[in-house]
Amino acid sequence: MASRVDHTALFAATPSPYLVLGPDLVIVDVNRAYLAATGRTREDLLGRHIFAAFPDNPADPEADGVRNLGASLHRVLATRRPDTMALQKYDIPVMGRPGVFEERWWSPVNTPVVGPDGQVAYIIHRVEDVTSFVKAHRAAHPAAGIRVGERLDETQALEAELYARARELQRLNEELRQAHTREREVAVALQQAMLHAPDLARHRDVAVRYLPATGSLNVCGDWYDVVDIPPDRLALAVGDVIGHGLEAAAVMGMLRSALSAAIRALERPAQALEVLGLYARSIDGALGTTAVKAIVDTRSRLITYSSAGHPPPVLLHRDGRCELLDQATDPPLGTRPQHVPRPQASATYKSGDTLVLYTDGLIERRGEDIDAGLGRLTDVLNECVPLDTEQLADTVLARLGVASGGRDDVALVVARL
Repeated sequence: MASRVDHTALFAATPSPYLVLGPDLVIVDVNRAYLAATGRTREDLLGRHIFAAFPDNPADPEADGVRNLGASLHRVLATRRPDTMALQKYDIPVMGRPGVFEERWWSPVNTPVVGPDGQVAYIIHRVEDVTSFVKAHRAAHPAAGIRVGERLDETQALEAELYARARELQRLNEELRQAHTREREVAVALQQAMLHAPDLARHRDVAVRYLPATGSLNVCGDWYDVVDIPPDRLALAVGDVIGHGLEAAAVMGMLRSALSAAIRALERPAQALEVLGLYARSIDGALGTTAVKAIVDTRSRLITYSSAGHPPPVLLHRDGRCELLDQATDPPLGTRPQHVPRPQASATYKSGDTLVLYTDGLIERRGEDIDAGLGRLTDVLNECVPLDTEQLADTVLARLGVASGGRDDVALVVARL
């Protein structure tokens, strides 16, 4: 039944005004209701930037339509979520009368259309023209005509209170967004500072990436680490703390430091994770953390690894074959009631092979089995054999649709062996 629906005709006929924007905010489509509401033609609008087609009224010193709509559209691009705007006064130019604007009031909703790469391909800008309602309301209840000292009747008082509360709610919402943005910036700065790995400078064939989640306060506890173990071993790790914000970033810093110290003192990755699991029980917010630790022995060409509930590293061979290092997986940190030794496994490699460690934000998608995400990752890696590690890291992020951030943090380590 759905396959027989003519969506083009449906879009054209819907009575609500719709405008379709590209991610660059250029108008790519418009329906008849929108043309009727604005007095425009398709030729007037298609291919134009929305704010070139609809600038602010220069005669209105309080005009803020461009600013408010622009903020909403950029939120949609960043979060990939719909954004419902408060009632907006946004005057529009009168066609055929240069410099003349007509007062208009709108109730807008901006909705993203996400493409196959996970990025916003289009934004549907739906509006309802409520100008007639606003003008009728003014005519019926001319608040501006109420004299000083005159008492408001019950209806006028209620309407005035609702209007004042709506304006206050809009102001508070904007302040809340700004506060979340500031806290998110602090959390990201803290997290990036704690991710500093001094030994990384000695390894030009190791690329690392950390991408915070998009959204107001979705910074999580993902981490990576690169540690030299003289004379000829290299320890790599990634991990993921449950939770969001500053608390998760702080827990991440403590666990990362503890694991970095443990691997320097112990011979086996499994032992280091055992110590980390015991330590995690003493830290609020640390239980359930996942992590994987791998030691690369450049002399014996052996990778030894252990995982605490984490997605498996991938060993990309020079011929494009991908080997999942999934033979030593145990539950996340602190989830067992009693201490049990963790498993450990090994895999051999050849010069030119590549080891890839990552957190679940790279592969997991809501409502999808993790095997599908692993399949996408290995398919991409299979095509990336000729690339150096920096190019490979960027290509993986782009092809999996998280180059600009995703719903979850992403940590990634790519090491050419």
